Amino acid sequence: MGLYGEANPRADVRGILIFLNGRDDPGLPTGIGAADPPFKAVYLDRFLPDWLEREPDNPFVAVFAPLVLKRDEDLCALAPRLWQTIQDASLPEPIRHTLSEVLEFWLFERFRTLTAEEIWTMLHHLTPLEETRAYQSIFVKGEAKGKAEGKAEGKAEVLQRLLARRFGPLPCWAEQRIAAAPAEQLDAWLDALLEADSVAALIGPETP
Repeated sequence: MGLYGEANPRADVRGILIFLNGRDDPGLPTGIGAADPPFKAVYLDRFLPDWLEREPDNPFVAVFAPLVLKRDEDLCALAPRLWQTIQDASLPEPIRHTLSEVLEFWLFERFRTLTAEEIWTMLHHLTPLEETRAYQSIFVKGEAKGKAEGKAEGKAEVLQRLLARRFGPLPCWAEQRIAAAPAEQLDAWLDALLEADSVAALIGPETP
């Protein structure tokens, strides 16, 4: 901002300083307490807890919860709801994916002794995957397509999208195996999805 102000001396340059806690404010730069300061300080711990209570279904508030909930027990209990709030929100998929990753990152930072599987279980243990709105939305779309092109193809699309959401882009061999699988096998893979820790663990390893 200083460099921008120097390059644009006639501009009214102002900024926002965001602190997790009020105690983190170093009191600099000077002038922040003036009547019309160039900087405004915002302290997340002073308003986010109340905001989270007022708007529990706001995904942009839910993602900050690990930063403001002091007790680990409270965060563990609330984690599934926070996750589901993001998954159920009417958001473009790239934004939903980013918010999900941010929430996961902050949970990993908060609970450093837990494994990825334990964090995943924490996020999902209250809501079975097949009962979530996100799953149902994808499944309904998959079944609608399946009525026209075959139930297996619709279920294959559901499985591919859920696997990609959990593990990232699927390798070609995995897409081909899923596309070729019968409906019964796809059902079995969908049922076992939450217990799998990798694509290969669910559908088998790549064959030479």
